[in-house]
Amino acid sequence: MRTRTNITAVMAALAVSLVGCSGSDGGEDAKPRATKTAEASSEPSTDVSAAEKAAGIPPEPTGAKRAGLLRALAAANPGIVKYEDKAIDAARNQCSAVNNGSGKADWAASQRFTYEDVTTTEAQGKQINEALKGLGFCET
Repeated sequence: MRTRTNITAVMAALAVSLVGCSGSDGGEDAKPRATKTAEASSEPSTDVSAAEKAAGIPPEPTGAKRAGLLRALAAANPGIVKYEDKAIDAARNQCSAVNNGSGKADWAASQRFTYEDVTTTEAQGKQINEALKGLGFCET
């Protein structure tokens, strides 16, 4: 019973203090304050690419470079290129593990390239990493 009384007293004190903080006397302080918001820009942000570059993630490949990457990935596991965009994104992200000398790069590749109905083993992950290095894809 004593615990309920203490909890009730604490809640009542909190309620009084909150009401005191939120009140307004209708004076000048009651005027709405303008808040500064970020202005929309028609220019694309370079922050993402700078952050990706810092993490060791290369730009998205196009044309022949994209086709060559997809062929190299298919050699490791044909199923992963069934979803080309996912495979490209996974390859770009895998470069962060490759470039940073991760001790678990093969495992990371097996995880990154397992999606939807595609499963990639750690051995295939090793092949993927070798392909990324061989192509020079991860060099930013």
